[in-house]
Amino acid sequence: MSYHGISIAILQRLPTYLGYLKALPPNASDNISATAIAAALNMGEVQVRKDLASVSSAGKPKIGYVAADLIDELEEFLGYNDINDAVLVGAGRLGKALLEYKGFSGYGLNILAGFDVDESVVGKTDSGKPIFPLSRFENLCKRMKVKIGIITVPTSEAQAVCNLMIKNGILAIWNFAPTHLDVPENILVRSENMAASLAMLSSHLAKQLLIPKVSELK
Repeated sequence: MSYHGISIAILQRLPTYLGYLKALPPNASDNISATAIAAALNMGEVQVRKDLASVSSAGKPKIGYVAADLIDELEEFLGYNDINDAVLVGAGRLGKALLEYKGFSGYGLNILAGFDVDESVVGKTDSGKPIFPLSRFENLCKRMKVKIGIITVPTSEAQAVCNLMIKNGILAIWNFAPTHLDVPENILVRSENMAASLAMLSSHLAKQLLIPKVSELK
């Protein structure tokens, strides 16, 4: 699958470049090369060069990119300058935390509302974001022409919620349920499997703790 003519793999790496560029100190050079970015991020130079070439043609040999201009191009390509409305299904602790988070606007995302089958959570979050009964999902999606959906429901309910989203015009899904979702080819799914990430961290930590220190070998 591709997006704007580039692969999903490249698309997933672009925010990493953008984050690095925006974190550069104020006294950094105006120009930056793909070589420098690759070294800072511990990535392959050829890969970084190809990735950046997919969104910008301004790079010059021995000079690189004007950092400020590259930031603008990345933000424009990723849609950070355009607010994209989204809806969230599953207003438990994680769902409410996402509804409350104000930093999404910096990435062009605005969560309009949350939905849940449990009417005891219906109302408003502390920040004023509304939580509606799931029965109102279809009406709001079609009225507001929402294209992004966020899933924060239990695994057993995730596919049904995914199907509901697709039925009502959602084209991109951010999935926090630790399960694979079956979707048509034109639907983009980004899954955040926290259990898998924790397992990787735990495995890495266990290996590090098993490596004896140099002093212990003497």
